[in-house]
Amino acid sequence: MSEAGAAALALFPLQTVLFPGGRLPLRIFEQRYLEMAKACLRDGARFGVCLIREGREVGEPALPEDIGCTARIVEWDMPQLGLLQVVARGEQRFRIRSRRVQPDGLALAEVEILAAEGDAPIDAQADLCARVLRRIVEAAPAGLVETPPRFDSAAWVSARLAELLPLSLASKQRLLEMDEARDRLEVLRRLISSSGQ
Repeated sequence: MSEAGAAALALFPLQTVLFPGGRLPLRIFEQRYLEMAKACLRDGARFGVCLIREGREVGEPALPEDIGCTARIVEWDMPQLGLLQVVARGEQRFRIRSRRVQPDGLALAEVEILAAEGDAPIDAQADLCARVLRRIVEAAPAGLVETPPRFDSAAWVSARLAELLPLSLASKQRLLEMDEARDRLEVLRRLISSSGQ
């Protein structure tokens, strides 16, 4: 499932999984990522967020998972010199086709943008997921999820639950890789039901 064409992206490997429509607060202080963020802000460009498969967020370039999510900076602040605080918004899933690391340690990749996952209305079986997500959002501080919430969308509900439930990073990555929101929602519904929510 892919759209025609490829894109070139700077990669930001992290110990997190970003989904389309998700909000990702970041504190950026490494020079390679400060330069990347400045270029994204200047050009209105996006970057790629991938879960780290091997390595760490800081220091030597980490090896990312093949499927990630494009992100665009929607809020930023520089409270002190050398520290950039941003909020990025997830946009589209992608698959890495090739990658190279610049001398400064920033990874650049040629990626295939994956087609938007199939969405569907929330049906009676998936209503449990929407109710659980509504409880989480109502109890959380403002700004946890984008507004207005879309509790009637299988894609939105499944992505937000995958982000917010205390699942392993490997589980979140598998959920990101699913092409159909209904399938992701069914996996989450079974997890919630088995936990006695």
